[in-house]
Amino acid sequence: MITAIDHIIIAVENLKEAEANYELLLGHPPVWKGTHKHLGTENSLFIFKNTYLELLAQKGSGMGAELIKNTLKEKGEGLFGLVLQTENIDLAAQKLKKHDCIVGPPFEGSGKNNTDGKVRAWKNLFLTDKITRGVFSFLIQHKNGSLPKVDRYEPAMINNLDHVVMTTSDPDGFINTYKGIYKIRLALDKYVESLKSRVLFFRLNKTTLEVVVTEKSKVMPDSLWGLAWGVDSIKETRNRLISKGIKVSSVKKGMKEGTLVATVKSNTHNVPTLLIEHIKEK
Repeated sequence: MITAIDHIIIAVENLKEAEANYELLLGHPPVWKGTHKHLGTENSLFIFKNTYLELLAQKGSGMGAELIKNTLKEKGEGLFGLVLQTENIDLAAQKLKKHDCIVGPPFEGSGKNNTDGKVRAWKNLFLTDKITRGVFSFLIQHKNGSLPKVDRYEPAMINNLDHVVMTTSDPDGFINTYKGIYKIRLALDKYVESLKSRVLFFRLNKTTLEVVVTEKSKVMPDSLWGLAWGVDSIKETRNRLISKGIKVSSVKKGMKEGTLVATVKSNTHNVPTLLIEHIKEK
């Protein structure tokens, strides 16, 4: 059913400011700038090898504007949504309807790039809390048009989404949803000593949903927690970021063998952010 993490959404107060910060952080500019007049929102999209990032802000009035406004009021800026891609959204709707998990039938959507006038079209499927489990999430199938690509990723640029960190206090329910209903591969389920927690690792489109199990006295909503971005050279990336005035920790060995990591400490708009390099064997 689910074939990819289509994109991640970050809710921001000021789109121009956030766009400038993420252009510095990622090392490349947005490939798409759009306005959703009927929703009351505007966005900037950054493309990677395996997904894309959407910065989303309020502009005008509408359902989207209210959602962003309430989110910013309650939680502030930060991770807002997880959008899941499917190749056949009508079939997905039929299957999810049996689980009583959809708000309504799939509906058409479209967007125009304010930069060059190009248009993309898609279909969305909104989901109930029963399946989103507290995380703003919906399904998408792209129909026409595509996002522009980055010609070449330099070693100091962020080029892929390595993993998304989530939390859950109900691991069995999470597995039932993501593995049982969404059909996403559960690659690993283990206790991670350094985190003192059980962690679930789901794999799709060359990225990982890393789900940390939290011990709670009662079941709490799941949450998006942070992002880990893949780079070809963590040393060059760190040097580039520091030269731009972005605060970054020193480089150290990652939890996973054969990795180097560093933490970005500014310009992320409240998103816990990790850089990771997978060291190639020589």
